[in-house]
Amino acid sequence: MSEPRTMGAMVYGPGPDIREVRRPVPEPADGEVRVRIGVGGINPADWRNRRRYTGDEPVVPLQDGAGVVDAVGPGVDATRVGERVWLWETARQRSGGCAQKLVVVPADRAVPLPADVGLDVGAGLGVPAVTAHRCLTVGEGGPERLAPKALDGRTVLVAGGAGAVGHAAIQLARWSGATVIATVSTADKAALAEAAGAHHVVRYRDGDAGEVVRGLAPDGVDLVVELAPDQNTELDLRVLAPGGTIAVYAGGAAAFPVDLGSSLGANARWQFVSIFTMAARAKEAAIAAVTEAVAAGVLGVGPEAGLPVHHYPLADLGRAFEAVEQGAVGKVLVDVGPELG
Repeated sequence: MSEPRTMGAMVYGPGPDIREVRRPVPEPADGEVRVRIGVGGINPADWRNRRRYTGDEPVVPLQDGAGVVDAVGPGVDATRVGERVWLWETARQRSGGCAQKLVVVPADRAVPLPADVGLDVGAGLGVPAVTAHRCLTVGEGGPERLAPKALDGRTVLVAGGAGAVGHAAIQLARWSGATVIATVSTADKAALAEAAGAHHVVRYRDGDAGEVVRGLAPDGVDLVVELAPDQNTELDLRVLAPGGTIAVYAGGAAAFPVDLGSSLGANARWQFVSIFTMAARAKEAAIAAVTEAVAAGVLGVGPEAGLPVHHYPLADLGRAFEAVEQGAVGKVLVDVGPELG
């Protein structure tokens, strides 16, 4: 009897230490595909999950990645073998993410990647782009799916425009026709937000950001994409248009105060966003829109696109996690199988 095939993977648990292991090569079941990973993408949720994990079974992290389909299960078109794809939510309630040579996922979580789009772009989609899409589509009377002209006439404020979600929000909002204002802390980050396509960039440490934003949008902003509500609540309510929405996808504090008078007076909508629990319909709309945007040349990476990339080999996954946890500006990627290109 032949020995079972194995592959390299990086895991944590029990405990936060990251180590290299050998795992059996997985086989796709009904409706699944197996993908040979080229590049994995790390998100803040990955290191947070690592810190709070208390289970006994080792976990292969990284929700996002990109690679090539190398096998399909029953019910999946065999012509998908050899297809370049980007992956989303690979490790959610599953045994393994993209920090391994091969991963098996439901076929709809492996999304075709155009031939002229690099794997670095694909590995940086997933959590950031789907989250950004949801943030941009929760406003009163807004579209369920982004597309050119879908946000015509609307003004969007993106807090933290140099981060991965902020970058995706700027690019998707501009692609959809919105006027985009981004807030950042430094000149370097301002340059990145401008490269991403923001029409206006406000350095909030340089003066009264609320006054500047109001000067740019006298009638107020229709939608705020917010990552730090504990710090920005007062600013958000000050610049929000009547009936506007504050879409919160992250936060540094467990709780934050909301001024009821200002919120009621503006008919403000506070909407919290998590890719992991959003409705299937919202995910489907996001995947479709992101796919269209990528094909149109939107959501690029690199300094020229407003999102620097930082590469680490798979063996240095621990250092890559530390870079994200310490606030690396841009996107941290892990080279799992760089021979795929």
